[in-house]
Amino acid sequence: MSFKELVIESSVVAETKISSDHRPLVAVAMSGGVDSSTVAALMAREYGVVGLTMQLWDQKRSINGDACATPVRGRCCSTNDVYDARRVAEHLDFPFYVVNHQRQFEETVVHPFVSEYLAGRTPIPCTHCNNHIKFGELLRLARQVGADYLATGHYARVELDRESGRYLLRKAVDETRDQSYFLFGLTQEQLSRSWFPLGEMRKLEVRELAREMALPVAEKPESHEICFVPDGDYARFLEKYQQERGTPVSDTGEVVTAEGEVLAKHDGLYHFTVGQRKGLGVAVGNPLYVISLNPASRRVVVGEGDALLTRTCFVRDTNWIAVEAPTDGLRVEAKIRHQHSPAPATLYIEGDGVRVEFDNPQRAVTPGQAAVFYQGDLVVGGGWIERVGT
Repeated sequence: MSFKELVIESSVVAETKISSDHRPLVAVAMSGGVDSSTVAALMAREYGVVGLTMQLWDQKRSINGDACATPVRGRCCSTNDVYDARRVAEHLDFPFYVVNHQRQFEETVVHPFVSEYLAGRTPIPCTHCNNHIKFGELLRLARQVGADYLATGHYARVELDRESGRYLLRKAVDETRDQSYFLFGLTQEQLSRSWFPLGEMRKLEVRELAREMALPVAEKPESHEICFVPDGDYARFLEKYQQERGTPVSDTGEVVTAEGEVLAKHDGLYHFTVGQRKGLGVAVGNPLYVISLNPASRRVVVGEGDALLTRTCFVRDTNWIAVEAPTDGLRVEAKIRHQHSPAPATLYIEGDGVRVEFDNPQRAVTPGQAAVFYQGDLVVGGGWIERVGT
């Protein structure tokens, strides 16, 4: 089978389905990194493969300034990554599509990212990208080209519970690489068509497999930065993005204590996040942290470390995976950010969301972040932290 590359708009329906020696066809989401490239190679051993790489963000937009004047390593979805994915597809000799999702990505990931920061919350763009782009748009495209399944390089596991008929999401065997936290929003339909071949493997094994299969990206370093913020300066990106849209940011306000004492002025809530210690513009002799952000008054409330502890948070837009719907008083371990160790908690139904009651106070529970609920390695469900209680 000869190598080919197609650049298509995501709205275009493939008129001819791709066949591969009469074998079942699997689409592989290729980021250009070692993980997804190894998945592609593993799939090619047993199935016909078509590679799909997403073009998500125009790195030459003036909003990125000088940061993208030259190729940037260490982040996903860059021009270099598209080139690397192409090289892997050519090496393994299967069809390869570069899919233009720029419009959808800006609508469902970038704009909400900016809006959340301006509203005093701290967003997780990668989760929105998973929900709307990787397992939304790409799954639809996979079916259009004749593939019933989409395989990705995520470290997580999916299995079918035959008794309940539900597809379950579990942590990866390698918990240091586990990405189930970012996948809590996947629906039953999406899980039923998603394969995570690396969920049973450890990163060292994946890297060694890539070397054994002589993949061109076997020694490529990991990506870390958000693809549309190449230099990691979120505040600068937000300001330039709003300028480009003709709505410059005007968000100055005050840094205050819980009692309302004004300590300093600030240039915008988007410069801060709950738990932040450095860059407060305040010097009072003892360490202070951001306790909360108030978009109505544009105030940043600061206090000592103990003020960051809370037993309660309220979660909205919940998605349930292991159960159709939770029962009041459900016991879980709740994870409130990616690097947080899941903490024992009880869930109580409250309107269209849940109230999370932790057994022990948790530090820096942050609105805008995800709260994902586990029972052991099983993802019960999750949602977005709306507000924090006492």
